[in-house]
Amino acid sequence: MAAQGNEENTVKEEIDVVVFDLNGTFYNKSSKDEFFKFVSTKKPKQSKHIFQMAYYQLLHKLNQINKTEFKENFFNYLDDLPPKQVEQYAQEFWEQEFPVNFNKELQKRLDDMKKKGIKIICATGALELYVKPLLQLYKIDGLVGTRVQYEVNTYKVLGQACKDEEKLNRISSLLNGRKYNILEAYSDSKEAILDKAHKAYLVEDGKISPYKQNS
Repeated sequence: MAAQGNEENTVKEEIDVVVFDLNGTFYNKSSKDEFFKFVSTKKPKQSKHIFQMAYYQLLHKLNQINKTEFKENFFNYLDDLPPKQVEQYAQEFWEQEFPVNFNKELQKRLDDMKKKGIKIICATGALELYVKPLLQLYKIDGLVGTRVQYEVNTYKVLGQACKDEEKLNRISSLLNGRKYNILEAYSDSKEAILDKAHKAYLVEDGKISPYKQNS
């Protein structure tokens, strides 16, 4: 009976979570592109980076640079903008975008899970730096994204870009290493969090459909 009791305690210690990607999933657009447009309206000189951004995007598609290198170079348009300034711009940006450009059906699903006491986590490859202000508008339990540090007027990625398996590693760190169950996961592309979830969904053109997981 003691062994059974210990087993029950272990089960109870597991945390139930719902995980969603941001870009093309909850947010209907690409935040890295839209935030660049927004920053360019505030600081027109930053628009000069557009050709450099296209160059690094091409290198990434050709597998000439990895995802971390891509993130570090694509966001060069934030050079010379200290974190406080970026956060201020991000707050204005999300106030403009939320909730009109967000997936209403997914928001309803997340709201229903909130009412049940399920933890809601956003796992995105976007920079935490500019995503965090969104959570002041839409409250959830946690965010894992690509972390950066401002060094010599530019942003350097800390560790790895928050993509694929790294999302799972970061969720584990967020939950202090406790075991967790991904009850539902949402993304606009095939990735590790979908295969780890009990129920997984692809979001394509705003439509949510079941994802066929790898066996």
